[in-house]
Amino acid sequence: MNILDKLLQVQKVYKTYGKGQSETQALKGITFDVLPGEFLGIMGSSGSGKTTLLNCIATMIKPTSGQILLKGNNILSFKGDELAQHRGQNIGYLFQEFQLLDNLTGRENILLPLSILGKDLRKEEAKFKKLAKDFDIENILDKFPSQMSGGQKQRVVGARALISSPSIVLADEPTGSLDSKNAKSLMDKLSYANLVDEATILMVTHDANAASYCSRILFIQDGVIFHELRRRVPVETKTSFYERILTVMAQLGGGSANVL
Repeated sequence: MNILDKLLQVQKVYKTYGKGQSETQALKGITFDVLPGEFLGIMGSSGSGKTTLLNCIATMIKPTSGQILLKGNNILSFKGDELAQHRGQNIGYLFQEFQLLDNLTGRENILLPLSILGKDLRKEEAKFKKLAKDFDIENILDKFPSQMSGGQKQRVVGARALISSPSIVLADEPTGSLDSKNAKSLMDKLSYANLVDEATILMVTHDANAASYCSRILFIQDGVIFHELRRRVPVETKTSFYERILTVMAQLGGGSANVL
């Protein structure tokens, strides 16, 4: 495979917390690639290292050793303004707890990344309108977060994550605060963005239903990759893929209820 085909490269990443007897290895040499247009899921039991991995890729924390390359650039070398620019231009964030600013409307929250980057908002109007339509939030754009339901908030966050056309969207338990109806709605929107707009998405989730939308899933256990599943596109149904996910989750220990 040509290196240019690899959008994200995670190479022998280790992360250790503490020292001496209190030392804990959260990541133990994890290596994998993400191709442009992939929808990759990360699953594993509580404490397996999946959130630590996502935070390393998001540049929220630094690994103890290893490399993380995005579009061939070592993101761990970025500092100061260069790091801020990287986060703003290359990464879209989709958090479980929404992270919307209460004093901004839905419209203003969505456009915030562009404002921070100094973009001309008028030139982005067509994309803004498309995202508002795709995420079915046209009727709440002038509302504040306190006036929105949980599902509406998360769809606003989804639009915000995509507005700057980031290289990759990092989603941390995006359905964790939603009921099943709103979770399905959000995943349908993200799947559309992936399949139609070719958005690259890396999602940490405990939800097998959400994971069934992915094209590939990495299962992490004790800081290493335990198993990998690929959806057999286009012949495999989402239901069949969901059943295979449940089988692996059970093998991780304790069944799906214990896979967080």
